[in-house]
Amino acid sequence: FLGHGIGWNDSSAPWGTEHLGKTGQPSGLYNTYRIPFGKSIQITGQLGTGATKPQTFWWIFRGIENLSVYLGNIRLPANARLHLQVHNDVALKPLQMLDIAQSPGRGALYQVTLAVASKDLDFLEGMMRAYLDGAAEPLLLSSGTEDYFLGTYYFNRGLYHLPLAGLTHKEEPQHGTSRFSAYRFHDEDPVIFQKGFRLAWRNGEEKDGKPYAPPHPSQVTSYVWLYEW
Repeated sequence: FLGHGIGWNDSSAPWGTEHLGKTGQPSGLYNTYRIPFGKSIQITGQLGTGATKPQTFWWIFRGIENLSVYLGNIRLPANARLHLQVHNDVALKPLQMLDIAQSPGRGALYQVTLAVASKDLDFLEGMMRAYLDGAAEPLLLSSGTEDYFLGTYYFNRGLYHLPLAGLTHKEEPQHGTSRFSAYRFHDEDPVIFQKGFRLAWRNGEEKDGKPYAPPHPSQVTSYVWLYEW
């Protein structure tokens, strides 16, 4: 589910965009991620560590040879490859920063999934920061977590599934825990780097030493897809 932007096993369906979607319950996941390859490709499925019984899967894979890959209207180099970086269930202290993606060379940011659990939703004040080409100062991709995923006011209108971004799970405090998950694509607003890249998310935010809506400790899972060449 996290590979498709869905956290906390959210069962909401049907919904979908040209990038990804969920049409059934419990399955029906699809995506149209462009995965470039050179001379060959191998597709492997493996059960997760929590699976203890045999499972049945129905898979469909589609592709074409000798076709250029585009990110939006940008043609990617022939040696571009799509890589996934995962951070699973990381414990963050209030205001702590987490590098959710890093690259030493050239490439472009493609897709981000973020899933967070905390006492409340105050962690949503945290900004998304991109450090391009070794820069010490970040490019701020948002003024808070919800507006990075194109939401407003702590996602006060509930779930949505749009081409560029979507809120796939929102859970108000229950038994002392709030949860959210969302996805974001960068094909129509590219983030491209030439000499290294770092993408960082912060558990809450502060200004002049004073936290906005003081955050609590949080558990964070992130999936970030990068094209690198």
